Amino acid sequence: MPERTAEIELRLLLEAIFLKYDYDFREYSLASLRRRVQQALRQLECASISELQARVLHDPAGFMQLLQYLTIPVSEMFRDPEYFRGLRQHVIPLLRTYPSLKIWVAGCSTGEEAYSMAILLREEGLLERSMIYATDINPLSLERARKGIYPLTQISGFTRSYQAAGGASTFSDYYTAAYDGALFDKSLRDHLTFADHSLATDSVFAETQLISCRNVLIYFNKQLQNRALGLFHESLCHRGFLGLGSKESLNFSSYGKQFETLLRDEKVFRKL
Repeated sequence: MPERTAEIELRLLLEAIFLKYDYDFREYSLASLRRRVQQALRQLECASISELQARVLHDPAGFMQLLQYLTIPVSEMFRDPEYFRGLRQHVIPLLRTYPSLKIWVAGCSTGEEAYSMAILLREEGLLERSMIYATDINPLSLERARKGIYPLTQISGFTRSYQAAGGASTFSDYYTAAYDGALFDKSLRDHLTFADHSLATDSVFAETQLISCRNVLIYFNKQLQNRALGLFHESLCHRGFLGLGSKESLNFSSYGKQFETLLRDEKVFRKL
């Protein structure tokens, strides 16, 4: 199929998804979406994007299947341990000055980063006065996150990352193992609110002191990146903190001059 025709099909699919389901992927990186849609075509046994479009328009279950490819629901606890170590050493001491804390984990996927944040706050004595808002657009991912159950096969990797991030306790203190899963402690979940929120279409919902949005902006085009950064800037209190992914930056964005770099390698910034 000619490349131009394939791009037209892809844009029509994204428009159809927006009109039918109110999920807006139109400003996502087309190169990234193209790879994900091609994978979905193979797995869902569709011969073309047009055939896939017809299926999702007439079958909500088919759209939910496609959504799992479009949103990449993959995460892990204490991913990039140096990021959490940087928060512990350089951000937490400043967060102690607030009487209460609201933290936003944007694009939380299945919840691993949100639980990591809760554990970090627990160890630093801040969880009891904190609320963590963890948001995503994938309802299946959010449901998994609310349950707080992860495969035991992942726990050894989570444990290593926790230790590398400067964990101050024993990781097994935070979950109960049963059968093939690890259920994370209710005292952590009590400070977590998982909710549907789209960086492409929704607005700010709370004033926050820290926003962590990692490995999300890389899937957006420049216009949508600026929209998301605008939401973060509006949500953050004066001198609030923003954490991005290892391949993400504020450089060349509309908001680059409205933040200062706190930790260059760990990609932590502070609102001016």
